[in-house]
Amino acid sequence: MKILVTGGMGFIGSAVVRRAIKSGHTVVNVDSLTYAACLDNVACVTDNPSHVFEKADICDGVKMSELLQRHKPDAIMHLAAESHVDRSIDGPSAFIETNIVGTYKLLEAARHWWISQGRPEGFRFHHISTDEVFGSLGTTGFFLENSPYQPNSPYSASKAGSDHLVRAWHETYGLPIIVTNCSNNYGPFQFPEKLIPVVILKALAGENIPVYGNGDNVRDWLHVEDHAEALLLALEKGTIGRSYNIGGDNEMTNLELIKKVCSILDRLKPGPAPYSELITFVQDRPGHDKRYAINAARVKKELNWRPSHTPETGLEQTVRWYLDNSVWLNNLKSRTGVGKRLGISD
Repeated sequence: MKILVTGGMGFIGSAVVRRAIKSGHTVVNVDSLTYAACLDNVACVTDNPSHVFEKADICDGVKMSELLQRHKPDAIMHLAAESHVDRSIDGPSAFIETNIVGTYKLLEAARHWWISQGRPEGFRFHHISTDEVFGSLGTTGFFLENSPYQPNSPYSASKAGSDHLVRAWHETYGLPIIVTNCSNNYGPFQFPEKLIPVVILKALAGENIPVYGNGDNVRDWLHVEDHAEALLLALEKGTIGRSYNIGGDNEMTNLELIKKVCSILDRLKPGPAPYSELITFVQDRPGHDKRYAINAARVKKELNWRPSHTPETGLEQTVRWYLDNSVWLNNLKSRTGVGKRLGISD
């Protein structure tokens, strides 16, 4: 297929781009190159004739229409989004603009282009979302595809809004869509404002490793390469109009995760003292969801997908990658917000 991927220079988007090209697809990589994008994320495919980069903003509906007319993709994988909860607390407007307005502009461009092409049956609009739209779980239970939406942060609310738009464009206009909601991703090329690369950066610098609250918030951790595989399977084999939850079967508290990363660093790059001694408990995030957990039975049964990374192998590979790619990591340290605590403004 020829796939137009939005946000293809970001963390998850670049993993999709790399895997799609490896799988024989052609990719039109559309990205506006905001602070979290990095050209090096797709350096391994930059010279591949199956990869075309277009610098463009999804909020520019005219440009989106022009790109669709020019490239004539078989499918759209929509990953472009503002995604950091802490940033959404300090500046929600960018999240509303990109995640809601941008998705609307892209949907309209896709709808008109799809109609102009005679409504090809093979066309797909695949919207990639998050489990955070479902809100917070208690100590038991899992998010299902039909779980009620109860977003608690500006970020998750903006993603919930985009999910609803995609569903409405399918029900009202017949646009062939697929929606996926994933758990927390980790792995290579993750921008250093998210938990695991922050822990690695702080530890190697000998600085305090911040833990929000008492560190007992639970997340289901999904390796980004497993996620990219599942996304392409959903695009290729998923049922139109259906949503799929994608999780890593890997629940742990934030504190447990941080201690595991510290332990791996102790083995691979030992410091003067165990890195866990740098752990420091800090003011919690406002509205911090207690627990996320995904029931991925549908994607496993219908698409025959399973995560291939265990917590042990995935974290080990991830920490090794950051240690081996310190230049990539250090080049991003000067970008806005990196190394600073966000999300605690009144």
